[in-house]
Order: sequence, then C-alpha cells, then structure tokens
Amino acid sequence: MKKNKIKKDSDKESNLKIFFKDAGNYIKVKYPYLLLAFLSFIALSLLTYFKLKTVPVITGFSIDEYRIGQVSDRTIIADRDIAPDEEYPIEIVEGEEIISKGFVITEEKFEKLKKISATPNYIDYRSYANTELFLLLLIICWYMLFTFIPFGRHIEFKESLLEAICSIIVYAITCFCNKIQFFTSTYSICMLIPAALFVILVAILYGNLSSVIYSFMMAFVVLAGTGWQLPSFIFILSSCLSSALIVRKIDNRMNIIIAGLLIGLLNLVFMLLIMVIFNEPFKEMLRLFLGLFFNGVLTGMLTLGLLTPLERVLNTASVFRLMDLSTMDTPLFRKMQINANGTFNHTQSVALLAESACREIKANALLAKVGAYYHDIGKIEQSEYFTENNFDNVNHHQDLTSTMSTSIIKSHVKKGVEKAHELRLPTAVINIIAEHHGNDVIEYFYKKGVAIDDSLSREDFAYPGNPPSTKESAVVMLADTVEAACHTLDNPTVPRLEKFITMLINGKMDRHQLDNCDLTFSDLTKIKAAFVQQLGGYYHNRIKYPNQKDPDAVDKKEDTGKENQSSAESKNEGVNK
Repeated sequence: MKKNKIKKDSDKESNLKIFFKDAGNYIKVKYPYLLLAFLSFIALSLLTYFKLKTVPVITGFSIDEYRIGQVSDRTIIADRDIAPDEEYPIEIVEGEEIISKGFVITEEKFEKLKKISATPNYIDYRSYANTELFLLLLIICWYMLFTFIPFGRHIEFKESLLEAICSIIVYAITCFCNKIQFFTSTYSICMLIPAALFVILVAILYGNLSSVIYSFMMAFVVLAGTGWQLPSFIFILSSCLSSALIVRKIDNRMNIIIAGLLIGLLNLVFMLLIMVIFNEPFKEMLRLFLGLFFNGVLTGMLTLGLLTPLERVLNTASVFRLMDLSTMDTPLFRKMQINANGTFNHTQSVALLAESACREIKANALLAKVGAYYHDIGKIEQSEYFTENNFDNVNHHQDLTSTMSTSIIKSHVKKGVEKAHELRLPTAVINIIAEHHGNDVIEYFYKKGVAIDDSLSREDFAYPGNPPSTKESAVVMLADTVEAACHTLDNPTVPRLEKFITMLINGKMDRHQLDNCDLTFSDLTKIKAAFVQQLGGYYHNRIKYPNQKDPDAVDKKEDTGKENQSSAESKNEGVNK
C-alpha cells in the first residue's frame, strides 16, 4: 500500500512538473501576445474608470431614468457621506435611504439623486466591476480565437497589436463622445464610431476570416462602451460584417471609394430597420442619416489614405501590395533577365503553375504567384552554377568537390532571403523563398560525394530551410520541382507527364516535405491535375509546316556539301599541277 501511495505521489509530482514545464514553454513563446492582452485590459480598464467618474450615474443607472413624482422601482442607499456645496446645498449621510422601492420620488429626494450623480468622486464600483469582468472575458475570447482557430497562416504580433490599438480607440470614442449633447443617443453615437474603417483595414491587410472575427469583437467593445445599449451593438455588427464582405474581392485601390459609398447607403438601411424594430421616433432622422452616410464615405477615404502607410509599416501581403510586387518591370527582374535568363524564364513558368494550382484548391493564388517570382532571386549572383542558365554547355561544377557544389547550390536560398529582407518583401513572400526547397537533400551531389567518400553525412547535403508551412509555400515548392524536372522528360505526353508528376509529388511526401502544411489528398489531386493541364499545353505537339526542315539535318547536309566542295577543289588543284 505504501509503495502504491509513493508511486501515486511520484506520478502526481511528475505530472505537475510536466504541466509547469509546458506552461513555461508556452509563456516563453507567447509572452508578447499575453503582454499585449494584459496591457489592452489595463488601457480599457482606465477608460472605464474615467468614464464612470465623469458620467452622471447612480448605482449603475442613469439619472435620466428618474423624475419627480415617479414611483421608484428600486431602493437606493448612499454608500458615503457627501457634504453640501454651492450647487447642491444639501447633505447626504452614509447609509441614508435616498429613494425607496414603491414610493414616490419627491423633489428633495430627486435633488439628492442629482447630487450623488454629479459628485466627481462618486464611482459606482458595482457597475465598474461588471464592465471589467465583461472586458476581461472579451479579451480572453479574443486571445483564444486568434490562438486556436486555424487561419492557415502564422498570426503575427503586428496584426494583434493593430487590432488592440483600434479596439482601444473605438472604446474611447464610444465612452466619451456622449459628452457631446447630440451624441448622447444610442443611435446618434453610431455616427462617430469608426468601427467599419478598422474592420476594412484588417480585411485588406490580413484577410476575410480575421475581419469577420474582428467584427464581432468590435461590436462587443461598442456594447460595453455604450452601457449595454443593444441598438448600437446590432448596428455596429451589421455595418462591420457588411464592410468586410464588400471589400472581400476588391483588387483596385480606387474601388475602395465606391465601397465607402456603398457602406454609407447600407448604414442608412441598417439604422432604419433598427429604429423600426425598437419602435423609435424618427425625430432628427435627416441629420442622423446624413451623419451615417458621411461615416461610410469617410470610411472609404480614410481607408485609401491609411492603407499604403500601414502596408509599409506592417509589411503585410495585402492584395494591393502583392499586385504591386507582381510586376516584372523592376530593376531586380531586369538584372535577373540579363544575368540569369534561364532562371527568369523558370520563375515565370513556376508562377503560372503555382497560380493555377492555388486557384483550384482555393488558396491565395496571388501570393503564390508573387512568391514564385521571387523564390530564386538568390541565384542572380552565381547564376552560371545553375543548369537552367548553362547555355554554353560548360559544367562549372566539374572542377569542384560535391561538398563545394552543394554549398553553392544551397546558398541561393539564404541569399534570396537576405535580398528579400533588403527589399522589405512581406513576411509571407519571404517564407516562400526560405521554404521552397524545405530541408530536402540535393541527391545528385550527395550520390556523387558518397561514391568518392562514403563517410559523408546526408544532412550535409540538405537545404537549411524548413518544410513549407502554408499551402501557398507548398504549392510553389511542388511547382518548382515539377517545372524543372519535366524539362528532362523524354516524349512529354499527357499520360507520361501525369505519371511523372505523381512520382515527384509522392517523393516529396515520402521525404516529409509536406508534413507542416495543410494540404489534403484532395488538394494534391487538384494540384497534380492543374500541373498536368498547364504542362500538357506547353509540351503539346504541333503539325509541321510544309517544307519544314530539321535544322540538324540541314547543318549536316551543309557540312557534307562543304566537304565535297573542298575535296573537288583539291582534286582540281592536283590536276592543274
């Protein structure tokens, strides 16, 4: 029994050690996000404190809910002594019953209520605690959503920081704009809240899924800021979700202005429906509707103005940034075309394959295309060591050891990443450059080296990168492999291409190069079909033109004619002699 007890205690201690070790490792990796969540909560808490300190409230209820002669529906007791002053020359004693449930509110009691609500040092801590708990729960949900939802990409700290700052700005505006007389209404306050602006920025910079999740978070932030007013919550949620939907497929910067106009019109529709549902009077409706329409128009204008600076500062792979990078008319690609023309043509073919495959699997085709354009920029400086640039049929690896050749081949990945950082390319594009060979082994030089020295390690001939971590990166890897390998295939008919591409993809799977991405077997089937379709069209046979001659046969005939002519001339010279 003692032994069993000792064993159980030992197992508990071991489990605790494992738990604390895992927790420590998690905190070590995620501490920037945890710190951001904590600082965001502190900022929101301070805003809540100053709001409750400056807004006239009585134990969580607005002074506007009371009037003289009204039968009170609750009992309010003073929680502190309040001395008389010039504005309210009446005294309030701690524990005094200000109003009683079921009794009429007299003029004297109403004055005491107004005195409590106007007291600068009066804080309703119950209301404060309720808001704090709600905000804490909201931040926990925000953290968990962006931690555990499979976005198909790495969530960068800059994205979380942007969303936290935008949320704090919206909460501050919501809390304090009601000090302006016209914006005290739960409807009119919606004119000033820039929630749609921030959701659109998140949608363009980080994608649709992030913007949809952020729309709900933004609506809950407004709900807390307005004191749990349901109409403003519904309006902000509707406006944000529709804004995220509208900009989902925008590929032109000027279309953002049109999107702003459409958002302004939808704002009017949403507000009209909400006012009908809550049976609100339509007084000052014209001014309210003009303000909401202007909010939408201003959203489009501010988005257009803020987008380019944010793209540069955050270095994101937004659709507009990728479109700018997809042009080949740049000094870098002109240099590649001159120094490494084979690589230049190779990257264009890889881009075509990767783009078509990503469209089939619903991945980011534009990102894959740009990643393919830039994936071999590290070859520009030593282009002669790569076979696609070997136009003079000179083997530059002939006088090098297999180890030295491997170092040169592997270095193009590192140089490409360094060049990408110099160009300030988006992180998603840099990851494709770093991962397009994974940690695969350069088999040709490994077998060549082992044939001479069997003590060589296989790891020494492996690329230094990691296997692809996203679908786009994996597709570029496969497109790169397939495009290069198919040039060596004799008689590249469609059936032969299909078998060969299947063999290449299976080889990548067997070597665990596709373990870290989210590609499914269905995706791989679609990718293979897209590759076969593109390469089948590229390698298809054409009907020969009439009188078309084989250049090799023509050259051979010309050489034979020259030899015959030379022989005849020699004979003539002999006869003349």
